[in-house]
Amino acid sequence: MEQTAVNAIKALTMDAVQAANSGHPGAPMGMADIATVLWTQFLVVDPEDPTWPDRDRFVVSNGHASMLLYSLLHLSGFPVTLEDIQNFRQFGYPTAGHPEREPHLGIETTTGPLGQGFGTGVGLAIAEEHLRAVFGSDLVDHRTFGLVSDGDLMEGVSSEAASLAGHLGLGRLTYIYDDNEISIEGDTDLAFSEEVAGRFQAMGWHTEDIDGHDRPAIGAAIESALGHPDRPSLIIAHTHIAHGSPNKVDSEKAHGSPLGEEEIRLTKELMGWPVDQPFHVPDEAYQAFRIVAQRGGERRAGWTKRRDEALGNPELAEQWQAYWNPDPVAVGSLDFGDSMATRKASGMVINHVAARVPNLIGGSADLAPSTNTIIDDSDSFSSTERQGRNFHFGIREHAMGAAVNGMAIHGGLRPYGATFLVFNDYMRPAVRLSALMGAPSIWVYTHDSVFLGEDGPTHQPIEHLASLRAMPNMWVVRPADATETAEAWELALNRTDGPTCLILTRQSLPTLDRPQGGVARGGYVLREGSDAVLIATGSEVSLALAAAGELAADGPSLRVVSMPCVEAFLAQDDAYRESVVSDGMPVASLEAAATLGWHRFTGKDGLTIGIDHFGDSAPAARIAEEYGFVPEAVVERLKTWLS
Repeated sequence: MEQTAVNAIKALTMDAVQAANSGHPGAPMGMADIATVLWTQFLVVDPEDPTWPDRDRFVVSNGHASMLLYSLLHLSGFPVTLEDIQNFRQFGYPTAGHPEREPHLGIETTTGPLGQGFGTGVGLAIAEEHLRAVFGSDLVDHRTFGLVSDGDLMEGVSSEAASLAGHLGLGRLTYIYDDNEISIEGDTDLAFSEEVAGRFQAMGWHTEDIDGHDRPAIGAAIESALGHPDRPSLIIAHTHIAHGSPNKVDSEKAHGSPLGEEEIRLTKELMGWPVDQPFHVPDEAYQAFRIVAQRGGERRAGWTKRRDEALGNPELAEQWQAYWNPDPVAVGSLDFGDSMATRKASGMVINHVAARVPNLIGGSADLAPSTNTIIDDSDSFSSTERQGRNFHFGIREHAMGAAVNGMAIHGGLRPYGATFLVFNDYMRPAVRLSALMGAPSIWVYTHDSVFLGEDGPTHQPIEHLASLRAMPNMWVVRPADATETAEAWELALNRTDGPTCLILTRQSLPTLDRPQGGVARGGYVLREGSDAVLIATGSEVSLALAAAGELAADGPSLRVVSMPCVEAFLAQDDAYRESVVSDGMPVASLEAAATLGWHRFTGKDGLTIGIDHFGDSAPAARIAEEYGFVPEAVVERLKTWLS
């Protein structure tokens, strides 16, 4: 029956890829033995409730092997139907070419960019460790399993994430490495010859080395991995890509192309499978996987009983609610004084709300003193202190991004990751995936402009605001002062359907006299005017107000609009947007960054004041003067435009 289940995975994979005339049959066929053992003997999930909090998390990091995941879900009784598989890679079906996060179907995370699943799994494991320390093993007691490939291990993010996981001793994390020695271009020895076991052992991992088609050996290796609670485990499984195919086994031709009708016929004949019944699944295959639902249902029922008994304690019930179903956050008012850098204001807000938002956790890529992201009354999360809320990701932006995503999609936590805005480049794949998944990750980016100063153009972001705003479902918030920063955090904490970037200054900004609540609407009027509209963000809002004041003496009347979040503003109704930005007046924009994107507001006759070149190493005041970001220079630009 177990062999029938393995063959069913291979047959479904071959047929689905062939029907789509697109896909990757080799990896699912090569990992069918591994996946069958893991799912039927170890994995704790429940098709009747795919999102129950204490389920095991399963990640297919090599997302091109998506048909393996869909086959497993279908055979185990999850709501992935045979029709879905027959329409693999087709519009409107959940069986995408690479897995896209659908927790209600059993798809935990989006994978495809190699290495991202590896890093996300590390975040999932971190979340489990932290929540188990908070609530105890009666309520939180699950594991993270993942399948990874040669490609995952070649990508740099896996090295960063593996180093972090080993340092933190994430013993409830187990990855199985599909070591088939094949990549798109051919044998992996073209570019990959390192000793993988030695690398991972050096980073603090337990390793096993097995034949990936020897099912008893697979089971024994997983058992061994579970017996190392203080170290993550990597099981190196030597497999054959397109295992069972007589002519394309061990060939790169099986990686990214259908096997072809004739090769499928030959493979099915060797398996003793009906050759004229595509998508045939015998009852024995379903019977083999029935244990998944049985085991998961029993474990979930036991957990539900324990949870209900535990939540009879009102204090614990309130705590559980705060983590898993929190009320909206109201930051409230803080005394920021006359001026403050928005990064410093952000640090004050973090500590102000931390007591009321106990699941707020996060850290930075070795920049906490600069990003102001430490929760003062909490310990650091470590291999010995799992309740710590401060994370030291090290100088690993790539891994930090993926791990924060894992914590965010795990449930129960509101994580943030921080670095300088210019280093968003080092974590961009994870940031993009947070938007694609709708993960409520919070990205804290400080040192937001050329006014960083003497560190020079390598550290001065220019194009980054425009590039982040170009991401669908990403909200980018650049507050004008400390009070806007508090509202920006409130916006981020209450957003549950996608990520938010908080873009913060190094330099102090004056605290403005402004109405409350404007950040939630994305943009609002700070100063009324009748001749033109000047939109500004962040540190340029106070500059816009100063320029408008100078012009008012003997020139045009400017309406000044603060627009901390373009995306939130565009989500408002037409009437509100028109009342803020236009009312028939010409529009200008002012931002110390690339002007790309502002033409949607200024139009062809408007004015965009920005910086479309790299910066310089000089004190911030000198840069402002040279680049025209002082009131008198802005006034002259506006006068010329309006004349």
